[in-house]
Amino acid sequence: MAEYHVIDLYFQGIPQAIAVFAIPHEGGVILVESGPGSTLPALVCGLERLGYRLEDVTDVLLTHIHLDHAGAAGALARRGARIHVHPRGAPHMVNPERLLASAGRLYKEDMDRLWGYFLPVPEEQVNIPQDGQPLELHGHVFVPYDTPGHASHHFAYLWNDVLFTGDIAGVRLPGSRHVRLPTPPPEFHLEQWRASIQKLLQVPARQWVLTHFGPVDDPQWHGQRILEILDRLDAWMQTHMPQMPDAETLTQQLLAWTWDLGQEDGLTQEEHERYEKVNPTWMSALGVQRYWRKFRAQA
Repeated sequence: MAEYHVIDLYFQGIPQAIAVFAIPHEGGVILVESGPGSTLPALVCGLERLGYRLEDVTDVLLTHIHLDHAGAAGALARRGARIHVHPRGAPHMVNPERLLASAGRLYKEDMDRLWGYFLPVPEEQVNIPQDGQPLELHGHVFVPYDTPGHASHHFAYLWNDVLFTGDIAGVRLPGSRHVRLPTPPPEFHLEQWRASIQKLLQVPARQWVLTHFGPVDDPQWHGQRILEILDRLDAWMQTHMPQMPDAETLTQQLLAWTWDLGQEDGLTQEEHERYEKVNPTWMSALGVQRYWRKFRAQA
């Protein structure tokens, strides 16, 4: 059976933070995710270890267009790769001004240091898959699943019996049974996330593969755990959000709740800090705040 390779991008020098997945074929290599522009040198090294160059990348399947997943796609497109991306995300890959402006408001002076260059993708090199319709690439078949909740422009891709889940399956570091949900602005939506996980639990996959970070071999348990966390987050919001706390207060409250979840799973302080580097609570708090104000405050 064909295999995939995990390329660790060592984002900001951190191991097992962001992955790209490489699937070889006779004419080169397919990537799931591109990683950010700032980690392009690490992607070059990872491909070289597999015997490939950037110019050998024929296709990149993006789960969504957030900078940690799609930032280097334009650089790969300029070397000949086709970029496969959700219909809602495609316009922003061709013309990324709004995407970059939104990210700039979030990351401010850290924008360039974290993410590096984001080059536009030429329109003729963009392909837009459709939900549930098989995509054949160089003898490999991928089935995209529209999975909003983390972002409205999110696909998970089934390849053989492996499901590349992007961020809809959350963050789970290798060797851990602790799962965290990245809920950044502007498109975190709890009910959509719940529906997406219920959808993926029906997909015949023996393994889910997370961009943050790597494969999990217990997808049914993992999916059910996400549903449980969503229910608990819903209850937490109903307790804390009616008071409309400011961003700093909300971050501290959500951090305490996240710490308690980690303690239930036996996380050490060091492990908690690793999760925070991969999925910072301050960013998730901003997404929770926006979601509540937009969808729940007037309910």
